[in-house]
Amino acid sequence: MATDAQTVDDDGRDIAALARGGRANVFGFLLRLAARLPFLFIAGRWYGADTLGRFAYAVLVVEFAAQLATLGLKRGLAGALAQTQRPHNHVVTDAMVVTLLASLAAAGALIAFPQAMFPNSGINGLDRLLALIVIAVAGSDVALAACAYRYDIGATVRARSIIEPWAISIGAFVFAFYSTRDGLILSYVLSMVAALAASIIPMARHYGVPHGWRPDAGRLWRLARRNLPLAAADGVEWGSRRLDMAILGLFVSPALVGIYYVAQQVASLPQKLKTSFDPILGPVITRNLAEGNLAAIARQVSQVGFWIIAAQAGIALALGIPGVAVMGLVGPQFAGGALALGFLLLAEVVAATAVVSESALVYIARHRNLMISLGMIAAQALVSFALIMAAKKMGYGDMVLAAAPALGLCLALGLGAIVKARLLSRLLGAPINAWRWPLLWAAAAATLVGAGFMALPPHYEWVQLVFGIFSILGAYAVIIWRWGFGKEDRALFRKG
Repeated sequence: MATDAQTVDDDGRDIAALARGGRANVFGFLLRLAARLPFLFIAGRWYGADTLGRFAYAVLVVEFAAQLATLGLKRGLAGALAQTQRPHNHVVTDAMVVTLLASLAAAGALIAFPQAMFPNSGINGLDRLLALIVIAVAGSDVALAACAYRYDIGATVRARSIIEPWAISIGAFVFAFYSTRDGLILSYVLSMVAALAASIIPMARHYGVPHGWRPDAGRLWRLARRNLPLAAADGVEWGSRRLDMAILGLFVSPALVGIYYVAQQVASLPQKLKTSFDPILGPVITRNLAEGNLAAIARQVSQVGFWIIAAQAGIALALGIPGVAVMGLVGPQFAGGALALGFLLLAEVVAATAVVSESALVYIARHRNLMISLGMIAAQALVSFALIMAAKKMGYGDMVLAAAPALGLCLALGLGAIVKARLLSRLLGAPINAWRWPLLWAAAAATLVGAGFMALPPHYEWVQLVFGIFSILGAYAVIIWRWGFGKEDRALFRKG
């Protein structure tokens, strides 16, 4: 009896910890939105779609290299810390050294072959040295994972939602007076270096100086090898969010890639809500696995999955319904990307179940999870190519062509969500269900409110932006709060 009471108490504490992370993530999303929009406005209006497209492809390659260079330690570090008797600051130092070595290898490859970053344009000035920023991106990710193990989500919010986006926005503004050719790349480098500093400082505060640590090649290799399946899964999951743009770049001009990049950036804002749950879910899941409490994991995955879907669906409706006005804010030529934006926002909603299911699968079925992820990305590539070719054959314009890979991403992520949730449910012996019917009612109410604003004449787009977005969110939130949220869900909004 006491054991049952202890289990319930532990489960409640876990939900409270997840809720604290959720509150920080929602706040971080609002900060990131406020900072990212000025960057997109400056990039679209001052630099233009062609320069933005060139920048977007270079960043795509650099961040993919950085994702691989973390060697899965963004999530694997929690397991390494939970399963060791060594001092935690020694384990964190091992992780940072492994990441540094992998980053240097990745950066060296890109410096040697800069055409991978700039395939459709010449190499100018210091372009090839952009690859060195892989070190900052990967190092920051692992340092923030170390902070999250101590339940410090505030470090992630500061680095990723305040310092990084504001640094790139301010940098884009300042460097525009220096060079509209290189200004976006310079501002990106500035933001990543600032984010690295904002990640290392709290990590050092939590873990201190690793006195007595000595490098050991065998130990470092074992850490890297143990996390290789995680690294592959992370690379596939991250790649699925960028494969659409890579495929699109094979068929269209850099200007259209720039327009798609803006849609992708707007859609990726709510994505941060779910990806930043990974570090906080990791310690909770690893502890419950160690205790054999599989039912608690199923409850926590379902709980967090609902929180993420509820938040992302509201954001998707608020940004997607007035999508033409949102994209047009960046520049008139970007307004045609509204259809792609709608599909990308929907993709983030349907992917939520897969992401939270994967947070547990990477610890209990990492190889099967990897196989599912590989199958998902293969399906995405096939569907995207098929949709693009069909759109070209039917004579649709560039903007419909640009929406085709976004639809392919949406379909592939939906399939992956179903398969991963079913696998996790079978392994845990408990249901995984993040869906609740009030989500549909809230979406219907938000759509009706949005339709009223969309009926306004075109020159009232400012009304859609200033009042429409908040009205859509308000209608959605009222329904979800009243009929969708239970007692545990409201813990997300309690500080006690």
